[in-house]
Amino acid sequence: MDYMDEARKEADINLVSNEGGPFGAVIVKDGRIVGRGHNRVLAKNDPTCHAEMEAIRDACRQLKTYDLSGCELYTSCYPCPMCMSAAIWANIKIIRYGNTAEDAAKVGFRDDMIYDFIRGNCENSKVVELEQISRDSTIETFHKFARKNDKTIY
Repeated sequence: MDYMDEARKEADINLVSNEGGPFGAVIVKDGRIVGRGHNRVLAKNDPTCHAEMEAIRDACRQLKTYDLSGCELYTSCYPCPMCMSAAIWANIKIIRYGNTAEDAAKVGFRDDMIYDFIRGNCENSKVVELEQISRDSTIETFHKFARKNDKTIY
């Protein structure tokens, strides 16, 4: 089976449904597709419903786990920073993509500002205002967690 073709088919769904942008993804484990997704940002009014996020959520449901070790992600386009981070958090070690971020920019999707922000190549105020507050109270939860004997760190 051509898994990238399956990711493209997911992306093609939005050419008709208009549920979101033209992005699709599948997650593969042991030679079978365990998760599928296409961009559903508009359908769900949720900016996190990118194709990769939907595929990761589907795979986690199907496999009944939050750990996708041993899985591969096939996506129709280079993952945005959110989706790349989610794949890393899910322990996906192989990501295969079709289109580049530059290809996405040419059709109106621009992640450049976020990549520049992460690299420290732009003023924070152009992207988001960051301000640390109330550390004295929030650090207490971390201290309590550190003392737990039955903690799960992931």
